[in-house]
Amino acid sequence: MVLVVVDLQNDFCDASAAARHGSDPGVLADAAGAAAGVVDQARAAGVEVVFVRFLGDVGHQGASWRWRDRARGRRPKCVTGSRGAEFHGVVPAARERVFTKYACFDAFLAEGFEAYPREREVVRLVFAGVFTDVCVDSTARTAFQKGFEVSVLTDCTTPLHLPEPVILSFMRRVYGARLTTRADPELWAVCPSTEEGSSQPSVRQAGPVPVTSEWTRGWG
Repeated sequence: MVLVVVDLQNDFCDASAAARHGSDPGVLADAAGAAAGVVDQARAAGVEVVFVRFLGDVGHQGASWRWRDRARGRRPKCVTGSRGAEFHGVVPAARERVFTKYACFDAFLAEGFEAYPREREVVRLVFAGVFTDVCVDSTARTAFQKGFEVSVLTDCTTPLHLPEPVILSFMRRVYGARLTTRADPELWAVCPSTEEGSSQPSVRQAGPVPVTSEWTRGWG
């Protein structure tokens, strides 16, 4: 398995970011702090960590992205070389890979991202970072479609637009995402096999999203 840390950067995580989005600064600070903390936890457990970062320079933006930003009066986030583009509360180790998204949400659009876990025969991708309903979800969705098991650390991420129970329930039901926290003692355990003919995890019914270490599946 690999811990994937998504967009843990100043423009998305500091107090000014929370105020700009009208969020409770404490919620964002707690999620960002937990995401940084789980990096140390993964390292201590011998689990590989990869970082995904976003660069939103106008020169990287497609026409639709530029049109949206003009229409909504948005300035580019995480501009190359700016403090906003720097990692927030964490520094990748020399041996850890950093993959760059150029004005896009999905880490699978970053050069080399998909090849990296495939070359290592990784089965499960564990997600932390921001935001649950934007870049984390975009990447988790593609991961599922490409055959990776998806785990989401619910205390190490937070949504930007959607209520947290809504997006987590969606990910659980549609991607079979395993919803858990960094306090889960089985977090770094080997994930169940999904090969044809293997024992399949039980299906959870729709309903409130619990924070649990149970492997859940369901295609709502």
